[in-house]
Amino acid sequence: MTTLGTGFARARRWLRGHPLAFDGGLAAAVLVCMVCASFAEPNPGHGPVFGVRTPGPSSVLLMVLGAGALVLRRREPMAVLAVTGLLSAAEFALTDPPAPVVMSAVIALFTVAASTDRPTTWRVGLLTMGVLTVTAMVAGTTPWYSQENLGVLAWTGLAGAAGDAVRSRRAFIDAIRERAERAERTREEEARRRVAEERLRIARDLHDVVAHHIALVNVQAGVAAHVMDKRPDQAKEALAHVREASRSALNELRTTVGLLRQSGDPEAPTEPAPGLAVLDTLVDTFRNAGLPVEVACTDPDRPLPAAVDLAAYRIIQEALTNVRKHAGAGARAEVSVVRVGRTVEVTVLDDGRGADPRPPSADGGRHGLIGMRERVTALGGRLTAGPRYGGGFRVHAILPVESRTHAPEVPGAAGTTGGCA
Repeated sequence: MTTLGTGFARARRWLRGHPLAFDGGLAAAVLVCMVCASFAEPNPGHGPVFGVRTPGPSSVLLMVLGAGALVLRRREPMAVLAVTGLLSAAEFALTDPPAPVVMSAVIALFTVAASTDRPTTWRVGLLTMGVLTVTAMVAGTTPWYSQENLGVLAWTGLAGAAGDAVRSRRAFIDAIRERAERAERTREEEARRRVAEERLRIARDLHDVVAHHIALVNVQAGVAAHVMDKRPDQAKEALAHVREASRSALNELRTTVGLLRQSGDPEAPTEPAPGLAVLDTLVDTFRNAGLPVEVACTDPDRPLPAAVDLAAYRIIQEALTNVRKHAGAGARAEVSVVRVGRTVEVTVLDDGRGADPRPPSADGGRHGLIGMRERVTALGGRLTAGPRYGGGFRVHAILPVESRTHAPEVPGAAGTTGGCA
């Protein structure tokens, strides 16, 4: 049974790839049916009787021409219908009794209905039905009310209806296929968009982590190298800070990269994302690096959403890193986190007098400012950054407490702001 089904499917695929061969076989089958029917004599009492009559040469010629025209039914459906219709009308008018040449016209009408639109099917179908039925009733040898004439009307009407049904089904299947393909394209585009957004978010986190800790490591390493000979105790303290900063960088990198792990991967990170709860620890790293930082917060006990809490922490981290890198020696920084209605305002100020406060974007700088702006914009907030009047730099971010982001809540990241005091 399986072999039979496989062979049938293979034959159907071959016929679909060779439509002319299929039409040739159909034409041969229709010719055989017409010839067999031309030998039958209808007998209402006992059914058709064969061997009583024989078709004439003209009928055989008309049947061959009608069947031969069907070979071109896909290429020229209207022309084939016109030819088969004229041959059928000629058979009704010239021979007695007529041969069933009208069978070729029925197949041609089906092809027209299946390959055109519905209005065309109605017009052509009614015209074909009317012409062939009237010709059979008027020019035929049988009474106008005979079953043969009514059969012409019924078969032509059935051919038009069947062709229209086939066309509608094909259009329905094509519409379903197109809708499925469009939905698949939409899903792929949405997946690509989400992947791009996730990559951008992870890139921002990696930049914040690496830029902050590497800057501290660089400063402390420079201090250690400078005082190694004269003040070894201070050099050891600086190297301890280097070790602590590098350890913190590795931990945060492990947490960030751990977001890319699959659910079944071992050693999946469970540490909460950093937030204002550990702001004191962040500020201490800068103070140990020689940057005086003052912190002022309001409403430290009111929790922030996880995304807003993380964004505020990253903004402060990046801004203080820029102060340490570009503000110059002797600079001081001020950090404030203030709740104002439905927003929280994060401000980082410095009074630096650096010769090059912020590197130009042409040299590859300003990536930190761009990352901060993208992070704030993603939450629906606003960020301004620029030089202060009289010297220094100011970073000011306004974040909505109810974020527009759909990121899941990270356990432990929100609800505690003890470090902001």
